Amino acid sequence: MSELEPQALTPAPAPLAEAGVHAPGKKRRHYSLLNRRDKVLLAVMVGVPLFIFVVLIWAMTLVSVVLSFTDWQGNGPIHFVGLDEYTYLFTKYPDFWPALSHNLLWLVFFVCIATPMGILLAVLLDRQIRGSRIYQTIFFMPVVLSLAVVGFIWELQYSPIAGNGFIDSALVATGLINAHSAPDWLGDPSINIWAVLVAASWRHIGYIMVLYLAGLKSVDPSLREAAAMDGASERQTFIHVVFPVMAPINVVIVVVTVIESLRAFDIVYIINHGKNGLQLLSTLITNNSISEASLIGRGSAIAVVLLTISLVPIVLYLTRVMRSEDQ
Repeated sequence: MSELEPQALTPAPAPLAEAGVHAPGKKRRHYSLLNRRDKVLLAVMVGVPLFIFVVLIWAMTLVSVVLSFTDWQGNGPIHFVGLDEYTYLFTKYPDFWPALSHNLLWLVFFVCIATPMGILLAVLLDRQIRGSRIYQTIFFMPVVLSLAVVGFIWELQYSPIAGNGFIDSALVATGLINAHSAPDWLGDPSINIWAVLVAASWRHIGYIMVLYLAGLKSVDPSLREAAAMDGASERQTFIHVVFPVMAPINVVIVVVTVIESLRAFDIVYIINHGKNGLQLLSTLITNNSISEASLIGRGSAIAVVLLTISLVPIVLYLTRVMRSEDQ
């Protein structure tokens, strides 16, 4: 080859990083959008609530399950008795079945009366009637109050005439009853459960109204317009168009109603501590666990029964949600 003949150009070797080869002694760097401070904040924001949730919820739940198999009274040694506490609840404890029946009555009352009334109010307010904002505020006001405050308010309303109770005084003033035959709304075991259900519904109706009204606002208006063009009435439109579209909200409302019925406690305990014929499973748990006898094992057994009953609607709800996401 002569000196004037061009030499063949050979490609320069690619850089080590581009060729996928790293220089010896150097580690491959991983880049992240989060710096060290962001990672610490994220760990704190996630870790602290998770720790509190695990310790105060799941750990205490497991402890209650374990204690339900004991006869522990809050002090002294813990003796495991197997299923003795459960056997006593189902066969000999006189307050267990009345309390369970009251919880079921609470559920039926909410499902058949309180929840439909909340849905009806939501449908009426969704029509944008005059003063709908004012009505929404009035019906939603009890929701922002705790059930303890609601119980205190209704305890004043149900007070006897001697205590200037509003309901008895109004009935006497209108001539419907006389002062000597005024009912003892909270003291009479035959009617106190109904009086408390009315008080609890006062709050529950507003809660359901807000949930359903939010769902109605998300319904596509074109669906109603199409139904109106086909000659459907408002009732037919709601039953055959709007209500099926609201299926996810309907499931949420059913689950909320069931859970609210099973965990009812505050309003009953504030009124009469779950006594005088007005027992619920939640008040039995408190009265057995926090009392002079301190029957921790028995209270834990009732808590496990209530937990088992509550898991049924929760599992059904989660199953439906997961099935909808898969579809």
